[in-house]
Amino acid sequence: MKKILIILVMILMTGCVWAAPIDVSYDDGIYHIILSGDRIKRKIKFVSSSNLITNREAHNNGRSVLTINAGFFDPKNQQTISYIVDDFQIMADPIFNTNLMMNPVLRRNMKSILNRTEFRVLECDNKLKYEIAEHNAKVDFMCAIKTSAQGGPQLLPNLRLEEEFFIVKDKEGNIIRESASVLHKTPRTLIGIKTNSKGEQEAHIFIVTNKNPMTIYEAQELCAKYGIESAMAFDGGSSTSFDYKDIHVTSTQDGGDTGRALKSFMIIKK
Repeated sequence: MKKILIILVMILMTGCVWAAPIDVSYDDGIYHIILSGDRIKRKIKFVSSSNLITNREAHNNGRSVLTINAGFFDPKNQQTISYIVDDFQIMADPIFNTNLMMNPVLRRNMKSILNRTEFRVLECDNKLKYEIAEHNAKVDFMCAIKTSAQGGPQLLPNLRLEEEFFIVKDKEGNIIRESASVLHKTPRTLIGIKTNSKGEQEAHIFIVTNKNPMTIYEAQELCAKYGIESAMAFDGGSSTSFDYKDIHVTSTQDGGDTGRALKSFMIIKK
């Protein structure tokens, strides 16, 4: 009888663990997801698929609690444009993307592209923490990148559009090139870090649907409104997607839409 009671208590406690760390709310076309507590950091994985698959497929394949789209990719050759790390190993490396490396304009700006911002889960002396940093930024002593996904641009504390080659200006300051529709209203996937009143890190995710599309400047304002300390964008537009329980979101929100086939994802394991 005692064993049965112990098992029941453990089941209830397990249920409580997932009741608190993931909070999902919706308002005016925007899903706001808060990941809180240390336990959930161990459940986060960034994964890269060998073939392009939808967010729902990644969600089901990974037996995930929550799945969102992550890094940039080339739909023509299905190769990554963003670094993806998992279990301390590089799982997707843009330097092997031949279309990226052979493009003369991109090749001239390769340092900027390869150094775009990434979201990291760091392991520091057996403790985990979040970090948003440029790809080439070194980690603190006794820390290693457990899993990460690159995207961009950085939104907070500073917007890095030119530094990450999302816009190019001429000598007069006029914008002559734009990437990832940063200046246009479009669905977006955003992620940021906030320290709560207990001094603990929270990861905040915003899924901006086509019911309330935003420019990258409006996305920055959205994150600042919620007191986010550091923030960045993942791939957006038609790539914007999100699965959680019975919620399935794609950028178009058309009935029966399965979403765009993608390369990389942030998943939270059950």
